[in-house]
Amino acid sequence: MSEKYMLKALEVSRKALPECKPNPPVGCVLVKNGKVVSQGHTQEVGGNHAEVEALKAYKGTMEGVTAYVTLEPCSFVGRTPACAKTLVQSGIKNVVVSMLDPDPRNSGKGIEILQQAGIQVEVGSCSNKVSPFLTPYLGKS
Repeated sequence: MSEKYMLKALEVSRKALPECKPNPPVGCVLVKNGKVVSQGHTQEVGGNHAEVEALKAYKGTMEGVTAYVTLEPCSFVGRTPACAKTLVQSGIKNVVVSMLDPDPRNSGKGIEILQQAGIQVEVGSCSNKVSPFLTPYLGKS
């Protein structure tokens, strides 16, 4: 079932191009009761990342909401706040990530932040489809 939503997040991520470059085109959908209730993609450099866009577009409680994100939420503050911390602050309890970010500043740290906050995290959903799309946009680790 989760594959359907990750493929939707992948579809949404394509909307980020070309404006998001050099950042990777990431997509995020929020799902509640089997329905996509919000979506977002990486904005132009300095703009919001996919998770923040999806959270901003959603008006409702986080109870029962799962976020499907194509790339591990960032754990560091760059031009934007750390998305992993933003997800924690949102109150969300379930996050599904397709692939880990190979950036050494992140690489597993985003997942760690989520798990330490008690969020249920699943990694690897649809990575066979997401990875070939995202990999060309990811920095060399």
